[in-house]
Amino acid sequence: MTTAARDDTAADGLRVGGLRVSFGSATVVDGVSFSVAPGECVALVGESGSGKSVTARSLLGLSGGRVDVDRLTLGDRDLSTLDDRAWRRVRGARIGLVLQDALVSLDPLRPIGREIDDALRLHTDLGPRQRRERALEVLAEVGMPDPETRLGQRSGELSGGLRQRALLAAALVLRPDVVVADEPTTALDAEVQRLVVDRLAALRDGGTAVLAISHDLGVVRRLADRVLVMRDGVVVEQGPTADVLDSPQADYTRRLVAALPGGVPRGRRLSRGDVGEEQEAQAQEAREAAMQEAREAAAQEAAAPVDDVVLSAEGLRRVFPATRGRAARLAVDDVSLELRAGETLGLVGASGSGKTTTARLLLGLDEPDGGAVRLLGEPWSPLRERDRRARRASLGAIYQDAASSFDPRLTVEQLLADAITAGRSLRTAPVRAEIEALLDRVGLPPGLAPRRPASLSGGQRQRVAIARALAPRPRIVVCDEPVSALDVSVQAQVLDLLDDLQRDDDLSYLFISHDLDVIGHMADRVAVMHEGRIVEQGPTADVFASPQHPHTRALLAARP
Repeated sequence: MTTAARDDTAADGLRVGGLRVSFGSATVVDGVSFSVAPGECVALVGESGSGKSVTARSLLGLSGGRVDVDRLTLGDRDLSTLDDRAWRRVRGARIGLVLQDALVSLDPLRPIGREIDDALRLHTDLGPRQRRERALEVLAEVGMPDPETRLGQRSGELSGGLRQRALLAAALVLRPDVVVADEPTTALDAEVQRLVVDRLAALRDGGTAVLAISHDLGVVRRLADRVLVMRDGVVVEQGPTADVLDSPQADYTRRLVAALPGGVPRGRRLSRGDVGEEQEAQAQEAREAAMQEAREAAAQEAAAPVDDVVLSAEGLRRVFPATRGRAARLAVDDVSLELRAGETLGLVGASGSGKTTTARLLLGLDEPDGGAVRLLGEPWSPLRERDRRARRASLGAIYQDAASSFDPRLTVEQLLADAITAGRSLRTAPVRAEIEALLDRVGLPPGLAPRRPASLSGGQRQRVAIARALAPRPRIVVCDEPVSALDVSVQAQVLDLLDDLQRDDDLSYLFISHDLDVIGHMADRVAVMHEGRIVEQGPTADVFASPQHPHTRALLAARP
């Protein structure tokens, strides 16, 4: 953490006073004021829709709404009166922006060297050779391996962590006075997340003003000097990071902190909603008693000679063949695992370790080059799809980006009808009744049925994704990063929902996540992947308390 003292009378730094942003008649940011001094990091936290990102984008003239502000200055420069042409001279040169989704933010048709070169070409007098040297220099600064090769690669040829580093390099190449980082670590594994956070911390310590927007309070604790907590467009609490996170004063901040999964035992709820502490304690006691009864019943069932393995893999291998400019890649190498009835098996590892490829092999969405998968005791893969079709309803999936997994032209009702009727999309009275029941099970009102996914919040979309996965009444659900893009309070609600559904329906989950705190809260057992292989597995508490493999130790050490 920087030791630089904050000077409110300094003429430099970024200062915002009385910021108001509205879209039509709706005010989404109302009277926000703060400053970020050189050598300081200020974090904005809050739920989706609280106004964090709109606030940040307003500082670059990119909010898209009507902006009224009493004061917006960078050093001695008044930004409140800039027109579009003047803003283009400020963006990148004096204020850099690091966005969340590098895959969308980078042009898929251009090499990343061109992305970085654009800023230098537009804002400097450097020649082509000097611009290339500066691009290589900044890629090395953000920890990009083999910068010479990466300059010529497009975003689709890079892993998520490498794309985020390329985006960070593009934002930093002009050495701006202020860096606005909007969810820069979302969906990154712990090691890559640490690299990004360490780079932003180095910028801060080198005198750059950093404004960080994040739903990850662990990242905020590691990086930020001060925190502003936003709700419904208003700052409800602010102060030094340790004070706000360790001793929150506002009820809303206390709920955010309480929703963190780290250290919360398996089965204990993370979200409290609007109930009082006494009622929640009583409800928790009832839930724990019910869970104890369920464990005792399960122990009795376990005494019977029944094979409780519902999904298994033995010796899975997947090689992606060579393509133009890329060598063949061994993505999954001799992977064996078992998922048992009613349990959650966590699958963790760095980006590119083979987690998602393994999930696709288990789901039968890709065919292995070696090994086999068994579903409910019967062969599953390799097998012809027509031979699998009758059992496919037993296996469901929830993906990281619900919006991308939906057909945007379909309404919620159409999406669920399609899942209920196995693609026939029938909307008879029984199907409509089942849609309403599914929405109720995942905590959504029936009034959402006619709406399309783009009109829903992130949390609502993920609940619809869960409803769609449940529609065929599966026994097993593969959850591939199902909460990585959600803010902490919505994440808590979704994790509690998954717990409730598992208990009610005796579901088995394969739960893939880069967030080890989420895995620690959700998983009974955990398997750790590294370079396509499972290097360690066992009961989650044992693996986390006493990791045996160096990669597991590195992942745990990288946690915020």
